[in-house]
Amino acid sequence: MPRFYCPLPLSPGAQVALPATAARHVQVLRLQPGSAITLFNGEGGEWTATVTRMGRSDVDVEVATHQGVEREAARAVHLAVGMPANERMDWLVEKATELGAASIQPIAAARSVLKLAGERAAKRQQHWQAIAISACEQCGRNRVPLVAAPLALADWLKAGRADGQRLLLSLRDGSRPLRDAAGQGPVWVLHGPEGGLTTQEEDAALAAGFAPASLGTRVLRAETASVAALALLCQD
Repeated sequence: MPRFYCPLPLSPGAQVALPATAARHVQVLRLQPGSAITLFNGEGGEWTATVTRMGRSDVDVEVATHQGVEREAARAVHLAVGMPANERMDWLVEKATELGAASIQPIAAARSVLKLAGERAAKRQQHWQAIAISACEQCGRNRVPLVAAPLALADWLKAGRADGQRLLLSLRDGSRPLRDAAGQGPVWVLHGPEGGLTTQEEDAALAAGFAPASLGTRVLRAETASVAALALLCQD
């Protein structure tokens, strides 16, 4: 059954006009009045609904029953990622959402190729959030991970927003295997962009309470590191 994100109050019997993005998807799929769909609003669970009207650019549905199903990871795993360039960041957001990331914080580091500020940064954040929503529709998640506004690494560390266990993916001596270092509770995983974090940036992260952790001896691409970390930590 097609699934659509509908960030509106939902209740049994409610008549709802779908948001523009969801309405376009319904029309692309050539659904008709009477077609059954699934809605989720990010507040938990999902709703069955039926298309009641197809307009030229709008779609109305009637909400039916709620199912309290959740498909979240057993613990919250948050990513702070040195932004890879171009379509690699899009791919990272999509796959991280599918694998269960609780949130994604794009980081601008010294070796970042992608440089964002102002209106351009806001547009990219909106673009990445839309990718996360689309990935949730596809994979069955009913809670959409937040893709935060890009921040410089120093600013993010200073803000101290990483609650829970803090881990830095690093190849330096003394790094523990990621799964061993992560323990059982909520965890933040920080890693660099193409070329990795500089020694000074790693030192700043360690000073901010991050512990070095390793995915092995091979040097992974930024997007591969995110996927590998989530695959290890978000297992059901």
